Parts: sequence; C-alpha cells; structure tokens
Amino acid sequence: MTAPAIELVGIDKRFGAVHANRDIHLVVEKGTIHGIVGENGAGKSTLMSILYGFYQADAGKILINGAEVSIPDSKAALAHGIGMVHQHFMLVETFTVLENVVLGAEGGALIGPALGRARAELARLSDAYGLKVNPDALVSSLSVGELQRIEILKALYRGAEILILDEPTGVLTPPEADELFGILGVLRGQGKTVLLITHKLREIMAITDAVSVMRQGAMVATRVTAEVSVEELASLMVGRSVLLRVDKGPATPGRTVLTVEGLTVIDRRGVLRVKDVSFEVRAGEIVGIAGVSGNGQSELIEAIAGLARPTLGRVLIDGEPAAASPAAVRRQGLAHVPEDRHRMGLVIPFEAAENAILGYHDDPSLGPGPMLSPDRVRAHAKEAFAAYDVRPPDVRLKTANFSGGNQQKIVLAREIERDPVVLVVGQPTRGVDIGAIEFIHRRLVALRDAGKGILLVSVELDEIRALSDRILVMFDGKLMGECATDAPEGELGLLMAGCLPEAAQ
Repeated sequence: MTAPAIELVGIDKRFGAVHANRDIHLVVEKGTIHGIVGENGAGKSTLMSILYGFYQADAGKILINGAEVSIPDSKAALAHGIGMVHQHFMLVETFTVLENVVLGAEGGALIGPALGRARAELARLSDAYGLKVNPDALVSSLSVGELQRIEILKALYRGAEILILDEPTGVLTPPEADELFGILGVLRGQGKTVLLITHKLREIMAITDAVSVMRQGAMVATRVTAEVSVEELASLMVGRSVLLRVDKGPATPGRTVLTVEGLTVIDRRGVLRVKDVSFEVRAGEIVGIAGVSGNGQSELIEAIAGLARPTLGRVLIDGEPAAASPAAVRRQGLAHVPEDRHRMGLVIPFEAAENAILGYHDDPSLGPGPMLSPDRVRAHAKEAFAAYDVRPPDVRLKTANFSGGNQQKIVLAREIERDPVVLVVGQPTRGVDIGAIEFIHRRLVALRDAGKGILLVSVELDEIRALSDRILVMFDGKLMGECATDAPEGELGLLMAGCLPEAAQ
C-alpha cells in the first residue's frame, strides 16, 4: 500500500497554560483534498504551523510519505515538498509576477539566468495546472483571484507536492472561488495533496475527499466527506446541535430610518473610496451590502456612523440630518458595530465591563454627574452578559482574555441594548465560531422583528443572502445594483466583480 502523504502522530503543543494541540493524530492520503475544520481556538492554525515549520511540537512525530522527518523551519518544509498559501498573501506589490515567483529561490548571485529559468518553468506550470497569469504584470495591478494563483505557483515552483491553503476563499468573489476549486481539482488529478483549512462547511462538502474536525485542541473526528452531513460536521465542531439556517419570516418594512443621498468619500490619501452612493433602509428590514473586501464598504459605513466626514452628499437618521460626530450620531439613534472590533470596537486591555459602556459612558444612569460608578457599570455589564450569553460571565476580566466570539457579543450587547432606531453592523461574524454565529444571527433577526432598521455589511455571501431582505452590491466604491435574496449566485458574483449581468450576457 502507498504510504500516506502526511501522518501526524501524537502531536502536542502548549503555549504556557494554553494547551493548543492535544495528542493529535492525522492521516492524509496522497492525491486527495483533505479539509480541516473547527471553531476559533480549536488548534487548526497551530497544527498547520507545526507542519510548515513555524512552531515546533512539544511531543509527537511527523511522517511525510512514510518517513519520519524534522521540520525546524519553512525552508525544511519546502525541502520536504510542503508549500503553504497563507490567508494574507505574501507578495511584493511593486514586483512583477515573475519576480515574486522567483523571490527567495534565485539559485545564484546573478538574477538574469534565474529569471530566464523561472519564466520557462512558470509557463510549464501555468499550462499544466490551468494557472494562467501574465509573468510580466505588476502584482499591484492584479485581481485577488490572480494573486492567489501566484501564491499557488510560488509553492509549485519550489517543488511542493503538498499544499496547505488557509481560508483561501475569504477574499474571493463566488466566480473566483469556483475557479479556485477547479484549480484544486486539477492539482488533485495531477497527484498533488491539498490540506484545506476553512470555516465554510459548504466548501468542505463541495471540494474535499475527507474532512477532520478539531475541537478544543483535540482531533475529534475524521470522516469521508461523501458520508457526512453539514449538520453532523457542525455538531462535531461545537459539541452540540447547531441551527445552520437563519430562521426568519418575511419583513414588514415601515418608515424610512436611514437615508443616504449622493454620498462621496475621499480618504486622507486623496483616494476616492465611495462614489455617489444613495439608498434607504426602512424600519423592520435588513438591507445587506455585498462585495469583496476593499470596495468602499468600510468607508461607507464609517461615514454613516460619523467616523469619517463625507466629501459630498448627506445622511439622514429618521428624517433628520446626521450629526457630525459619532457621539451625536448615537444620540440620534444610530448604533454602530464596526468591522474590526480590535481596531475600533474595543479597548482590549480594558475590563469587559468598561468596554460594555464605551461610547455611552455619559449615560447618567451609570453614575452621578461626570463620575462613573464602578458598581453601576459592572451591574449594567452583568445584565448584558447574561442576556447575550457572554462567556465567561466575569465582567472584571480583561477583554483580551475573551474569545473572538465573546468579544463580538460584548460589542453587539453594547449597541443593541441601547434600543437604536437603526443599527449599522459591519462583518458581524468575522473571526467568530459557528456557535456564536448562530447566536448573533438570531439577535439581528430579533432586532429587525422589533421594528428596527439594519444595514448589514459582510464579505460572507451566504450570510448576506440568509439575513438580508434586500441586497445591494458594491464594487469600486459604487453601488452596482440591487438583488433579491434568492437571486442566482452567478448574478451576484457578476455584480461583485463589477459587471452588469446584461453586459456580461
């Protein structure tokens, strides 16, 4: 019998008191696509970092093609035929495709011969695996899907027989994701082995041959993909049954609570980010904005929330012009859950109770006059933590010590419990595990059903389709159009790529 491409035996790793990997056993057969899923903090990234040489295991063995190996660094991993495509691309934007592929693997002091060899090999690899790229194109001019192809080509150029892909579709449009799956299928057909790390169970079901599930640092199950259901995988990930669909009835929209008219935003570097955007959100509906990250969504919601000043246009909250500061906007009834909770939503070194009142610390119920009452602040936080199932329910714990999902719950509790007229929420489940996703989705639907207007921005197309009552699509700072929630994925994908469906036809 052919030896497995990868065999991990008894891998164990601690970081101080944190037991990141617990006696991990994993077998990955040659020429297969093997998925690894698990909640945040389950140990997936640590395990892959050990396999790629970023970390060293405290105990256990790594076997590649049946032979035990030592992998002290990424150079050794490459020497054993292991390549990794990171979630955040490792490319030099001012270099060409060819220069990026050869970087670090020049093979001598003279760059000219190295580039010549690389050009010929790049052409061969491109033809063999359907990874078409222009070797002379500047990386800064390419689409996200093309950048991912370059990363795969870099690994293949270095002789990789095993490819680790970490959340590879997080920044891709649906057509780009489909194209990637086609490429992975070709790689598998050519005998390559692929390890796919993703939190998207639909992708696991679509492309993998086998899937392993991690929970709390341990490997709890490995299944043949064709013999497992999405529901079983979700239950294995969190240790309980999970409602995967969003359970909501039809919307009953009322008055307009948010109006955006001709909004244009130029950032501090003089770059035009939002281009004459207009739309409305009514009470009792969720309006989703779909789009690949970086197409003006962030600047749009920051301008609406008073965090950035529009260059042109205006925002109305419940019929009144929006104030010029975030604090005044909040007083008008607009709550904001920012896209990046660490950069904008929380002060990580603060106690959780302190983060639970940020932006509302002038509320007279929290203390007399200009002074805050620690007892009132903590009592307020305890009520919110109980309502939002924040774990652990220790309001004096530093916020940095909570998981991503519980940090997000702290932000959501702070904003929703103020009974806003309209909620602007960016990436509500980014970096959040599947159990917390279920909870957050229920809360947003309940807020809609209570007659509030919600503007939802997410790069997760499944989330947009499941939660929204109407979908707007942004590309390059412009609104490309509006879609029904049951619109074909191809139509949404075309709009996200900047193509009008009629023009594409």
